[in-house]
Amino acid sequence: MRNIGLILLVVGTFALGFLINSYFFKGHVSTENSQVMLEKIKNVCKVINVEGYFTEVYDYKDYWGYNISFFQKKALVRIKAKVSMGYDMNKIIFKSNPMTKTISISKLPEPEILSIDHDLDYYDITEGSFNSFTTEDYNKINANAKDFIKKKVETSGLKDAAMKEGDKMLEVIRFMVESMGWKLDTTTNLKG
Repeated sequence: MRNIGLILLVVGTFALGFLINSYFFKGHVSTENSQVMLEKIKNVCKVINVEGYFTEVYDYKDYWGYNISFFQKKALVRIKAKVSMGYDMNKIIFKSNPMTKTISISKLPEPEILSIDHDLDYYDITEGSFNSFTTEDYNKINANAKDFIKKKVETSGLKDAAMKEGDKMLEVIRFMVESMGWKLDTTTNLKG
């Protein structure tokens, strides 16, 4: 009889512990919700001539008054980016003259950055007791990282490579036009 009471006490304690655990400690719960709305559709005609792949390390520090751990926050971020550079074909003027079988094309504009796709990997995030990271800080780091990559593109030679590819693109257009018995004129200064 004493064993039955002990067994009932152990089973009752186990059941009570299970109920308390399932009520108060439900485990890790994660929910996600998303609403995507299409804002605008815009017709574009852009030609990507070159892509550059960049990996940079960005060191962010912020502190109030004194550079000591209580007032300091810092992050070490690796930026991996793919930069697409090329031409906005809407800026190029095309005119044709069927009488002389000539197609005139305005001079190619300067190649431009068409897109920057980047990912950030945070390696070391250190927050002070009186200075912690906010959502605005992470947004600022993201914007600064993108600006950092834009500056690196200017000194990388990517623009020169895009210009060379632009010349090759014009030669392909010339070949197609001349194969149809027409002439291509790129010397005329066309204005829209």
